[in-house]
Amino acid sequence: MKFIRQIKEIGAMTKRCMMYTLRNVDNLLTMLFLPIAVLLLFVFVFGGAIQTGNDNYIDYVIFGILLINIGYGAGTTAVSLNVDLQNGIIDRFRTMPIGRNVVLTGHVLASIIKNIISTVVLFVLAFLIGFRSVAGFGGWFAAVCILLLYSLAMTWLAIVFGLIAKTPEGASAFSYVFLFFPYISSAFVPTKTMPKALRLLAENQPVTPINESVRTLLMDLPVGNNVFLSLIWCLGITAVTYGISGWIYGRKS
Repeated sequence: MKFIRQIKEIGAMTKRCMMYTLRNVDNLLTMLFLPIAVLLLFVFVFGGAIQTGNDNYIDYVIFGILLINIGYGAGTTAVSLNVDLQNGIIDRFRTMPIGRNVVLTGHVLASIIKNIISTVVLFVLAFLIGFRSVAGFGGWFAAVCILLLYSLAMTWLAIVFGLIAKTPEGASAFSYVFLFFPYISSAFVPTKTMPKALRLLAENQPVTPINESVRTLLMDLPVGNNVFLSLIWCLGITAVTYGISGWIYGRKS
């Protein structure tokens, strides 16, 4: 019975966070249209000048845009959590007979749902402007699982930022961390085109194997050890940030 009650509490908290997003028109429009603008910019403005070995640049760049989209969605979660902290709403939640992990888990699930919606929108647009995948059900299923794990990892990392920031503006600044790393990866150009020091960084940070995993799975290419590295990175980040966020949240109680 306790488990069922906690599930209901998490569901109610997730619904509250989703309603907050739907009522915040600026946040909602930015969540949906910023990734679209970035995709169109890279495909139609920069795509003709970038050589990746692909005849159709959209087939190369879409996966990096997806990761930027997920990172941005996680960044907005840091802001919404910090707003709850600053407004004293979380203090009110602590006086209620609900589980200790309900608040944070509700924010995380709401973030993942928002990321799923915006990812679907991006995929639909990508198909409309020329993206084509030759993968079967297995490739799509594996790619979607990796994207969900990445979303989970980035959201728990965002939760840490939302808890330690002093203001919502400070929490918003942390979102640049999520937007920075995809640019220094294989998301937009092959890492072999980069200077040696930059290439070393690009090939040994989490975004590159995650990006390569999704790309090779959906384009039916050899995956190598990228899927394994992606799982290690996503599960490792999730485990560490989940523990840290719980410790910080407990100290704020």
